[in-house]
Amino acid sequence: MDELITHEENNATSGKSSFEIDSSEINTEHKRKKIPSVSTALLLGGVLGLVETLLLVSCAKPILDFMGVKADTGMLNPALQYLVLRSLGAPAVLLSLAMQGVFRGLKDTRTPLYATVAGDAINIVLDPIFMFVFHYGVSGAAVAHVISQYFIAAILLCRLRLQVELLPPNLKHLPIGRFLKNGSLLLARVIAATCCVTLSASMAARLGSTQMAAFQICLQIWLASSLLADGLAFAGQAILASAFARKDHSKAKATASRLLQLGLILGLLLGLLLGVGLHTGSRLFTEDQGVLHHIYVAIPVQLQYAES
Repeated sequence: MDELITHEENNATSGKSSFEIDSSEINTEHKRKKIPSVSTALLLGGVLGLVETLLLVSCAKPILDFMGVKADTGMLNPALQYLVLRSLGAPAVLLSLAMQGVFRGLKDTRTPLYATVAGDAINIVLDPIFMFVFHYGVSGAAVAHVISQYFIAAILLCRLRLQVELLPPNLKHLPIGRFLKNGSLLLARVIAATCCVTLSASMAARLGSTQMAAFQICLQIWLASSLLADGLAFAGQAILASAFARKDHSKAKATASRLLQLGLILGLLLGLLLGVGLHTGSRLFTEDQGVLHHIYVAIPVQLQYAES
């Protein structure tokens, strides 16, 4: 009798569990948002990434020649290998950028953060393994970076599928004209910044390997500080977009005012950190006295960019 009761209870429990599982799956399915433009944006990002990869691989030598990397400087072969290998990660980069934009639109800034931290951790681990254990050198650094980029894209895609239902792509659901109209100023800013960095890299490459090494170290530090500021900007964009959508202009003004205050404080802190940390911690990057000299010369410029 006890065995029969136990068997019936188990059946009831298992039936209830399956019902709860089915209900949870149905609820999860209902919670997934249907945003047609997401699938189209991902498809467009992937296609643009493939096009970028093909262009960089096929035009690697002319690009490096235009940038001022000559064969007699000893930088051509390593730069060519690095550029070709890094270009293989272009589809993952553009897909990740598109998905990060979707997550910011959903007011989810944690998922891109966790995915980026996980990818960077893998990159940090794989860099010395490929470069020094397998003796791949600069090519090993490129391979490690590409692996981390695809890892980030995979994490974001898996998380995105839990929140958004990926519908069949349709260009009708991608208002490119509206995107260009609303984002024209931001697009102009990105193009201007990219052109300035590209021109600076070209000038540094023409000066020699020592100047190029110092420029690259300063550039990476500047990018790190700017990404810290971008974290504040992304959060502000999400809050402002929500306030404008609800026509809550008072909240939008308060948010903009607070962002300006926090931006000023963050700029001063980053300037102080770079001024002290770059001068004392530059030896973590290199022991070459020529490179260190050029880094010290560039510190005032770094401070100006950080505070702006």
